Amino acid sequence: MRDVQIDSIDKAFEEESLNYIQKDIRPTSGLGINVFIYNIFNTKNGRYKTSDIKPLGTPPPILDSALVEISREQIEKFLISKGYFKAKVKSAIEIKNQKAKVSFKADQGPSFTVNKIKYDIADPAVQEIYLKNKAVFSHFKEGMRYDDDSLAYERDQIYTLMKQNGYFDFARPYVKYSVDSNLNASKANVVLFIDNPADKSKHDVYTIGEANVIIAPNADGFPDSIAMNPRVFRGLRYTDLSKKFRRNPIVRYNFLQDSTRYDIRNENLTYDRMYELNVFKNVKIDYDKAKDSSNTVLPIIQLIPQKIMSNRVEGEVPFNAGTIGFTLSNTYTNNNLFRGAERFEFQVKGGLQSRIGQGNNLFSDIYQRDFSISTNLSVPRLMLPLIKASPSRRGGMPHTIFSSSYVYALQKDVFKRQVLLTSVTYEFVESKSKYHSLTPLNFEYRFGGLLFDQGDPNNATNLLNNLYNLTLLDRKDVTLGIKYTYSLNADKLLTNGDFIYFRGNMDMAGNLLQGVTRLIGNKHNVDEGDYAEILGLPFNQYIRPEIDVRWYKGLGGDKQFVARFNGGVGYAYGNSNSIPFEKLFFAGGSSGVRAWQARTLGPGNYDRAVRFPEEAVRNAIYGIDQLGEMHIEANLEYRYKLLNKFFGAKLKGAVFLDAGNVWNVSKGNDFEETYFKLNKLGKQIALGTGVGFRYDVQYFVFRFDVGLKLKDPQFTGSNQWVINKFLNGGKEFRSAYDALHTPERYRFVQYNFGIGMPF
Repeated sequence: MRDVQIDSIDKAFEEESLNYIQKDIRPTSGLGINVFIYNIFNTKNGRYKTSDIKPLGTPPPILDSALVEISREQIEKFLISKGYFKAKVKSAIEIKNQKAKVSFKADQGPSFTVNKIKYDIADPAVQEIYLKNKAVFSHFKEGMRYDDDSLAYERDQIYTLMKQNGYFDFARPYVKYSVDSNLNASKANVVLFIDNPADKSKHDVYTIGEANVIIAPNADGFPDSIAMNPRVFRGLRYTDLSKKFRRNPIVRYNFLQDSTRYDIRNENLTYDRMYELNVFKNVKIDYDKAKDSSNTVLPIIQLIPQKIMSNRVEGEVPFNAGTIGFTLSNTYTNNNLFRGAERFEFQVKGGLQSRIGQGNNLFSDIYQRDFSISTNLSVPRLMLPLIKASPSRRGGMPHTIFSSSYVYALQKDVFKRQVLLTSVTYEFVESKSKYHSLTPLNFEYRFGGLLFDQGDPNNATNLLNNLYNLTLLDRKDVTLGIKYTYSLNADKLLTNGDFIYFRGNMDMAGNLLQGVTRLIGNKHNVDEGDYAEILGLPFNQYIRPEIDVRWYKGLGGDKQFVARFNGGVGYAYGNSNSIPFEKLFFAGGSSGVRAWQARTLGPGNYDRAVRFPEEAVRNAIYGIDQLGEMHIEANLEYRYKLLNKFFGAKLKGAVFLDAGNVWNVSKGNDFEETYFKLNKLGKQIALGTGVGFRYDVQYFVFRFDVGLKLKDPQFTGSNQWVINKFLNGGKEFRSAYDALHTPERYRFVQYNFGIGMPF
């Protein structure tokens, strides 16, 4: 097959009609390379294999006249379903050089509209409910173009409406249509029927009776016989065969309440919440009907628990130009710590980073060590002081999260940093697409200090006076603040549709403590280094907003365009003249400006060799001097499918353009080139481009991106456009750069490995 075309079809239905062409005769996007790869692995002696076929590439579509005829009939039926009752479709086949071209030509005829709609509903109560609510959901109106999909949608909406109003036995086949298209002027009359059950004069409305919640003894499921709990409390019998779950935390999320009218929304809500407890691998809701004639249904909620405890060991080897390291972590998880579906995590993590390429042993130049211990307890409800929160009926499962951690960081001969963090966070889902996270209590205690001799004139001149970030690392302080995060459409990130994603967060600290110190008359002068203190330590006061906005545009199939803007700023005031070191931003990396490795871009027009010509100093402060209080990044990315079958998964591609940098905004250092100035923004923005490959195995994506530098703001004038140096060989340019920046080497190309999409 060379080509398949459809002619003379309304543009609104042209793309959808292509779906009715049988796949085996339909050329796909990227057919040439897909077929080429398939032929390499699945042909022998000029013939296609009939066995041991490798799942690589796509087999060529073979002409089959029977499939052409089936496709013609399906396209014709599709047009009729869209109101073209007189549509006729013809097919034609052209063969040239053993390649076929198939074309379908449609004579659509007139488009029929709905003239009159009549209702024949046997049960007056059902008719009243339908007519009262139809304006909310109906797509089925007089004057519209006739469309089978609108009628099917109406049937589904009627079914849902009845199930929401107590009609437990209502089924879709009760809703039928009669269409009369034998009118003039291309119009059709439609009659909507809603029948009664056989041998009944009306539909019955049901009430919820006694509910049973039964938990299986283990993950293997239920035994043949079950000893039920004889006690019924508030219309519910709770039987826990596993003996691992307390009653209240589980039945709190049963919304099928005794003596209430049956409503399928309560059933679906119970399903959702039971799964969101994250302790049950299977949830099943059945009903028994009461033996009397009271129109009562008795819910039976069967829960099969999943494995409660687990232990996960993870490791990674982060490497980039000139450095390599490893990180190892062990995470213990208990999904039911206090028998109420509380998720507890305890993690121990450590890592080392070493320089390579200098002729030394891998472990002889370990310049960075990290270690952390963290605990996290997530309770599936909002634990509010003095307030009893009712179970959430909207959105998703709310959580209260208690977190505590200790972080230790050591950079050889430069600093030792220790941080204690404690927080309480409330997470709740307003709707499927709207997520809120509020941390009313966030406490951080930082201590440690610099390791080099601050009395040494050389150190003082080269570091403390020139690198203000070190003063942040030397400061012992506390932070007491609040955080808030809101995200929109995070649930759509793995789709190829059209939507806007938004994530914004706000981190504020110090305002409460500032108010307390003023009330008690604590006077201070920040400009002279006299800070207000709590518990003998100065406290931080700052505001740090950040936003991430993305526009996703589906282009059909696996093709998608993404535009992204990510920006944030940290501003210190009141009792602080700088934000904490950990709150600084960095640029570059696998999810930012991908032509630079993380923490090697900016701030502003900063050039490390100009400020620190000594190689030993540059090595010592690697990773801490290229941070900033403000960052802006923008990305454009086009995504598409390369191969449908590549070792059992899809291989997708991407082309991208990235821009961004970080800057300073607060007073405190003499690096004028690092400050954000609107009139110099064009000279301070870095530009990079590249291509990417994504190996999509359905559950997760392995990602490999190759970034190429276009414009590098550490240089001046036309030298910023390093792409010109790259295209002209760049040997002299690199040699000059390497001589000044040794042991660092200039790399036009940056490789990024990752799991998951960059954004």
